[in-house]
Amino acid sequence: MDPKLAPLQLILVGNYAPARQESMLRFAASLERGLPPEAVAVTLLQPKPWLGRWVRSKALSKWAGYLDQFLFFPAALRRTLRRARQRARRSGGAVLMHIADHSNAMFAVHARRLGIPTVVTCHDLLAVRGALGEATDCPASRLGKRLQAWIVRGLQQATVIVCDSTATQEDAERLVPQPRGAITRILLGLNQPFRRLDPEERDRRLAAHPLLKPFIGHAPYLLHVGSGLRRKNREGVLRVFAKMEAADWNGILVFAGEPLSQELRAQVSEFGLAGRVLTVTQPDDALLEALYNGAHALLFPSRFEGFGWPPIEAQACGCPVVCSDAGPLPEVAGEGAILRAPDDEAGMAAALLELQDAATREAWIAKGAANIARFQTGRMVDDYLALYQEVAADRAKEIPANPFAKGAQNGYILRLLRFIPCSQPPSDSWSSCSRGRSGVMRCNGFLATGSIAPPGSAGRGFFRASSSWRRTRRSATSRLACISTR
Repeated sequence: MDPKLAPLQLILVGNYAPARQESMLRFAASLERGLPPEAVAVTLLQPKPWLGRWVRSKALSKWAGYLDQFLFFPAALRRTLRRARQRARRSGGAVLMHIADHSNAMFAVHARRLGIPTVVTCHDLLAVRGALGEATDCPASRLGKRLQAWIVRGLQQATVIVCDSTATQEDAERLVPQPRGAITRILLGLNQPFRRLDPEERDRRLAAHPLLKPFIGHAPYLLHVGSGLRRKNREGVLRVFAKMEAADWNGILVFAGEPLSQELRAQVSEFGLAGRVLTVTQPDDALLEALYNGAHALLFPSRFEGFGWPPIEAQACGCPVVCSDAGPLPEVAGEGAILRAPDDEAGMAAALLELQDAATREAWIAKGAANIARFQTGRMVDDYLALYQEVAADRAKEIPANPFAKGAQNGYILRLLRFIPCSQPPSDSWSSCSRGRSGVMRCNGFLATGSIAPPGSAGRGFFRASSSWRRTRRSATSRLACISTR
């Protein structure tokens, strides 16, 4: 079957690649891979780094990214949405947009103006809470506050907001005023097929890294996976490790992710841990899988999270998990992890030391394996597919079979797609034609073909134009909309 003729045309909006939001890129990729092509034709669309590819300065790259995302990308998105809508009309199917990361929620307005329903996945609202003055370790600048307000307005435009966890769902219900659609929850699935490795394969991958090779088979290591954001609590990881070292635990600490900041390097020296703390910068999936497999345990004492991938990734690899009980982590890690308060560093150190007992360690590995069954990627994809089909079915019910029948036009927008010279006198009335969902209108000496969209897709009033309404002849790509009188 030609995917272009699939019952559902899905525009999946991914993240800007140079921003290196790895978990968001993986989430979009897992949906693209997992959705069945016979049911959904997926078009993964990401902002292209037109300017970002040339800018090397870290300070300027941020602004180049903003221009790529918010100036250049919307036009490409609108073109893609229109083409998908045309394919859906030819095949008799439906079209839907899914924004894979809520930080791009402001793009929902483009789908709404075209009458296309939008699903937005909301991973966390920590930045929004920080912009509102709440303590989330995510302070916002003046520009940041404007950006977060823009994101919230975008979430209001969504047909459905899907949250990763109950904690994020509660934040969305509290912080998104008067949303157009429902707020629901779908637990994420593993975005990579992490698994337990054969010991020889594990050691081979680890030994390929020059920093890890001297320690393989000689010293156990404690693992932390995550960025250098303050909410990840890397300084807490160092303090817990220092307590373990004081209890004569003869191991090392491995940070997987971003390099340590200057403040953290100073803290390493202050604790006398020089030579026992390693940083594996941005490991690929194969190395990360081996790190999980070989670790004594994953320590994840985050103060704030939207979901928390590392605990379930570690559980899939047979690695015990000690993490905080903040936000969604109790729901995500479940009964397969040892939970402690974020500031209970002594309790975390004690729990990690108890894992030296083989029976205790195997018990927690078994509990983690049982918990990971809730996070299968296939289950997540099936849940999203069912949601897409439900949204598409609800959208079909909103459009009358004959939109130009008596009374059917009330409250519907008639989008003018093309203008044709017409010798008939000007008229503001619509007349139906044989094409069902299209119509023609004599307007100021020109004929205009149009298509319908639900109420709210454009503004109110008799005419709404992207620039202004003139009697001058328009090109075939003029973008105007007309709202029928009530």
